Amino acid sequence: MAYAQLVTHYVRHNAWLGDGSVLRDVARLAGIPGVLVNGRFDFQAPITTAWKLHSLWPHSELVVVNDAGHAASNPGIMEELIRATDRFASG
Repeated sequence: MAYAQLVTHYVRHNAWLGDGSVLRDVARLAGIPGVLVNGRFDFQAPITTAWKLHSLWPHSELVVVNDAGHAASNPGIMEELIRATDRFASG
């Protein structure tokens, strides 16, 4: 229940970001590496959104997990998140 309340609160307030602000202000990420992990069947965060962000963010990598949706508990998503985290941790 706590998770549902937290998610609902952030969604209701658009995570305090205006429409399109991440894509509009993507230049702020210049020089910062990042990995975008997206499930091919993610209907909450469609792949087109990740692709747009990736195409505007020069130091990003887009990883698409073919048999996954939105859940971070999906084995493929989890594997890619751990791989990215390990890569950043090792420097």
